[in-house]
Amino acid sequence: MRVRRSAAALLLTAAVLGTVSAGPPADRGPFDARKVAATTLADGRTAFTDHHGRVLDLRGFNLDKYDETTEADLRELAGHGFGLIRIAVSWARLEPTRGHYDRAQLARLRQLLDWAGKYRLYAVVDFHQDVYGQYFVGGTGGAPAWATRDDGLPFTPDPDDWFAGYFQPAVQAAFRHLYDDPDLRRAQSELYTTVARELRGERALLGYDLFNEPFGPVDGDPADPAVLAAAAAELEQGRLAGMYRRLIAAVRQVDRDAWLFVEPTVLVGQGVPTRLPAFTDLRRGPDHLGYAPHFYDTAVEAGRDWDPAGGFVEAYTAAVTAYPRSHRLPVLVGEWGPPSAATPGNAELIRRQVTAMRTFAAAWTMWYWCHGAGGYCALTPDGRPAPGYEPVFTTN
Repeated sequence: MRVRRSAAALLLTAAVLGTVSAGPPADRGPFDARKVAATTLADGRTAFTDHHGRVLDLRGFNLDKYDETTEADLRELAGHGFGLIRIAVSWARLEPTRGHYDRAQLARLRQLLDWAGKYRLYAVVDFHQDVYGQYFVGGTGGAPAWATRDDGLPFTPDPDDWFAGYFQPAVQAAFRHLYDDPDLRRAQSELYTTVARELRGERALLGYDLFNEPFGPVDGDPADPAVLAAAAAELEQGRLAGMYRRLIAAVRQVDRDAWLFVEPTVLVGQGVPTRLPAFTDLRRGPDHLGYAPHFYDTAVEAGRDWDPAGGFVEAYTAAVTAYPRSHRLPVLVGEWGPPSAATPGNAELIRRQVTAMRTFAAAWTMWYWCHGAGGYCALTPDGRPAPGYEPVFTTN
């Protein structure tokens, strides 16, 4: 059962801490994500603030299947007291053929942002990919087939381990070409400029997550943690940093207000600190740049119940905090949560993740908003918080 604080308690908290929930219950004046700024708190964490300078408590969910999302879904999400959504979009869906943008898809995004504004939900648009794109995984996810160059190398998917696809020679080649080939770099930048031009001015648009779970070439045995860590560091300091600079410039051509979030590689989930450099924003005034790591335990992702003795939450927290604090970046945990919290370990994992994020995150979006039994769904089929998810729905 959801725990609600009384209106008096909420007002007292706001008066003492200057913190405002982003949910919809009360009229707090104009709602405009373009006015969101940031401030560094006494504990070193950088938080988002509204147009009055009050700290925002931004919590919410991913909309994985945004084409199926209805206005009722966003109304329900806001009704539970959440104030943030992350919308996963894909290059393949937005630009199915080179130079041809799907106007219906862009209109759909504007519709979602309009609904989000209606219910006072801030929105982050996530440029999403898994295993590079549709050439390898089918459907319309990630990069389009026309932007995929595999050098004729083999790709053999593993139905029991989708993530292993990243280490296939063809996928490695595709990432290398995306980072290195001038025409693909130009095409990707044009996509970001086009989307930013279409969506600028939407009052719910907080910003963009520039590239979901970045990956790249791994020279050596990926089963060796030292090899993976070295590859991640090389990527973050070289090719990925170059991509982020290009994409920041692409968005800033047409939108000077949106927040732009950079992601580290997924190794941060293994307690490996990012080696990303500092980035320069290309706007007048304070930077609108943020840091968007994910918060997944690989053992849990593989189907095991979480073991608190493994030290995952502590190692992650230690790995994730230094970079944003040194560069004064607000942290958006863009994805987190187990496939199910019906087991004791996974329920405890959720509780500890919520507690930990209070110490370092300005915002978070759980994966993801849906009704069902397991499968990452936070709600039961009848719309109640799923077993083990109660801490997510608790505001105090």
